[in-house]
Amino acid sequence: MVPSPDGGWSVRMAGAERASKRFSTQQQAIIWAREASSSAKGELVIHGRDGTIREKDSYGRGSLPTRGKR
Repeated sequence: MVPSPDGGWSVRMAGAERASKRFSTQQQAIIWAREASSSAKGELVIHGRDGTIREKDSYGRGSLPTRGKR
């Protein structure tokens, strides 16, 4: 999940060039991205406005969900 040029937030799946979905607030994007990551058994990476990684969550098969700020 990354900031959008329009001031909103974009959720982009790994390897995708374009956003899967755009939101006006980061909280809306986080809620949608958590559900999508969990369903796909993937990883969620939340970026701040400055591009730094704020948080990572992993929903991978066979791994324990992790949550932490970096």
